[in-house]
Amino acid sequence: MDLKDLRKIIDSIDNSVLKLFLRRAEIVKKINLVKEKKNLKIFSPEREADILKRLKAFNQGALLDSDIELIFKEIFSVFRALKVEIRIAYLGPQGTFTHLAAVKKFGKKVKYINCYSISEVFNLVEKGEVDYGVVPVENSIEGVVNYTLDMFLESNLKICAEIIMDIHHNLLSSHSENQIKRIYSNPQVFAQCRNWLIRHFPKAQLVPVVSTAKAAVEVTKSRNNACIGSKILASLYNLQVISFNIHDAPTNITRFLVVSKKDSSPSGEDKTSILFSIKDTAGALYDSLYSFKKNNINLTKIESRPSKKKAWEYYFFVDFQGHRMDVNAEKSLKDLEKRCNFIKILGSYPKES
Repeated sequence: MDLKDLRKIIDSIDNSVLKLFLRRAEIVKKINLVKEKKNLKIFSPEREADILKRLKAFNQGALLDSDIELIFKEIFSVFRALKVEIRIAYLGPQGTFTHLAAVKKFGKKVKYINCYSISEVFNLVEKGEVDYGVVPVENSIEGVVNYTLDMFLESNLKICAEIIMDIHHNLLSSHSENQIKRIYSNPQVFAQCRNWLIRHFPKAQLVPVVSTAKAAVEVTKSRNNACIGSKILASLYNLQVISFNIHDAPTNITRFLVVSKKDSSPSGEDKTSILFSIKDTAGALYDSLYSFKKNNINLTKIESRPSKKKAWEYYFFVDFQGHRMDVNAEKSLKDLEKRCNFIKILGSYPKES
């Protein structure tokens, strides 16, 4: 078959795909009516996670699972917009890794609102000015983002989804490497690239700013500047990539959280986040965590933070596998409540691989 014949086949397939999309749109409109009557959210993280899991299991062709996810997350975005434009607040400005994570989760057919602090993201969601917020919570190299954890002590928002994203740091500038005297970036990014910077720019001034996008803006203001951030910043701010993948560890992953006024229904593969404070007695932490072991629940994370109300008093943040509505999880949480001064369920949500 020649190229012309092959293209005719592609055209026929595209026509069939479009017909199926139009049919899907009609069904989605009916689903939206049902959701409206039952006062349900348009965005259903557990449903989308279930669809992606099924499609990946069904995939036996030339497409990678990541290709399937990329295609269908944009499809989800377009079909959600048939009912209403979803508003997403994120730690900005445009081009930050949090912005990229938000686009990865929600696609392009939503309204994005950039915020200059994590607290602003939480405030916009709490006031109802946006539907969801996206914030960073931990990095595989540098650990947790403490400010995000602290916000959960004050806020009543829930975690309804998580986003796991590979992070690639690059050195960006409009000047050659030997002209660079100042490098701008977020403090956590500097920490993730510490050894590389010592080897290549031992004399450069490292200037901390609130975000990688803010760093890119600073680079454009005067000569001899560079910044560390994502490749997309180069195109957004007319910069060049001087060095690729400069982070010290070969694997650099950041986890982001989606916050809302409600968490998610069970998807079958879930994670739950909680925080609690314990009584000031010997073995109190062990006794608190034993309830999870007794009910065969796997803890995936535990992090302590000072309460800021009393010296040497701490809150503990814990992630565990399973949904808060699972039978064993309910048993563990009831047992934990008896052993603690305070417990707060931050939300259950689909686990992202």
